[in-house]
Amino acid sequence: MGEKPPLAVIAGPTASGKSALALELAERRGGIIINADASQVYADLAILSARPSPEETARVPHRLFGMLDAACACTAAHWAGLARAEIRHAHAQGRLPILVGGTGLYLRTLLQGIAPVPAVGEAIREAVRALSPTAVRAALEAEDPAMAARLHPNDPQRNARALEVIRATGRSLAAWQAQPDSGGLADAVDLQPLVIDIGREALTARTDARVDAMWQAGALEEAARLAARALPPALPAMRAIGVPPLLALMAGEITQAEALARWKLDTRQYAKRQATWLRNQVGHWPRHPAA
Repeated sequence: MGEKPPLAVIAGPTASGKSALALELAERRGGIIINADASQVYADLAILSARPSPEETARVPHRLFGMLDAACACTAAHWAGLARAEIRHAHAQGRLPILVGGTGLYLRTLLQGIAPVPAVGEAIREAVRALSPTAVRAALEAEDPAMAARLHPNDPQRNARALEVIRATGRSLAAWQAQPDSGGLADAVDLQPLVIDIGREALTARTDARVDAMWQAGALEEAARLAARALPPALPAMRAIGVPPLLALMAGEITQAEALARWKLDTRQYAKRQATWLRNQVGHWPRHPAA
């Protein structure tokens, strides 16, 4: 393995072809695929997160896919701890760990470490989660305009996190993030990253086609099972791409056509944010053309 053990990373926007490339690499190099997608960690979101199929997971080992219940809120730090353990296990077996996903915060936390943000008390966390996304955004703009300016209004999870931090510490998350990170894995491994390079028009066509395929595969039924659990609406699984418009459809608030249109728009906007993160944060990583 050389002086440092290898760690492959395949990153890119949703629907860009990461999973297929990872599967090919894992079969060629004896790899173990490790999930780095924030939605694919949840057992309840097999269809809505485009989790690898049973046929795909049977071909090579897959780790950290569907391993958490939707009632849990998986943080980047929690995921990074699990990913570290899986990477160590892969190295111990003489296999190549291959991180696959487009959740930038997950990758950044694992590779660069995390800012020393104090833990948020449960009372504050519950109070923020009880707010609607609109109320969270309004409160953040009033209490922490610096972070509000950095976050997209339609990113409820990060808006809620920023509001929790300002209320718990009296200090903007932007200030905490400006401090040096610690605990990153990047210097301890031979990092072998690739970013899927795909044009906007091609990506839009793929994301739209994926939504249509998810709908045909039973996404509405999967969302109905999730809705039947009556989980808190602020949980990450309840805010996953596709879930809110399908819940609105089941509630009779919008039509099927409107739900699909909103779902496709949300997916395109998410893919755009992913591409922006990859360009700004890891622009030096090699690019690989989409298949």
